[in-house]
Amino acid sequence: MHDIIARCAETITQAFRNGNKVLFCGNGGSAADAQHLAAEFSGRFYTDRKALPAEALHVNTSYITAVANDYSYDVVYSRMIDGIGRPGDVVVGLSTSGNSGNILKAFESAKKLGMVTVGFTGATGGKMKDLSDFLINVPSTDTPRIQESHIMIGHIICQMVEESYFNIPPKS
Repeated sequence: MHDIIARCAETITQAFRNGNKVLFCGNGGSAADAQHLAAEFSGRFYTDRKALPAEALHVNTSYITAVANDYSYDVVYSRMIDGIGRPGDVVVGLSTSGNSGNILKAFESAKKLGMVTVGFTGATGGKMKDLSDFLINVPSTDTPRIQESHIMIGHIICQMVEESYFNIPPKS
């Protein structure tokens, strides 16, 4: 898993260097984790530094509830990606099952736009396995342990990106 984490961090770092953004999505506890990880990039992680363009796609409740009501909850993320996604952007989807319909549709939209997809999953990776450029799969069916692992791995990626992008010596 170390190799996939390192390659994922390199890809996100390069996206930021190219002026792209990272968009996060999840449901329930995974939405909270998505928002947490987006904030680590757009706020700060270890170091006082400039904000990086990262956002969780579910933070606009008016948008989420309108699209869910007028269309379907399955398209709340894909519609936003269709509106703001650009080639070279990164979409990070968190789903303990790997089968969340709205994240699958988000990844499908992202692929059509030439975006990079990063799937954080559990169990066998579910359907996200086939839609993820980078699959970070926690081999467990225990939801709390999967979510804890997602945050830990997400923090490792944040640290690697911050150190690389801002040329900060690695912490021991």
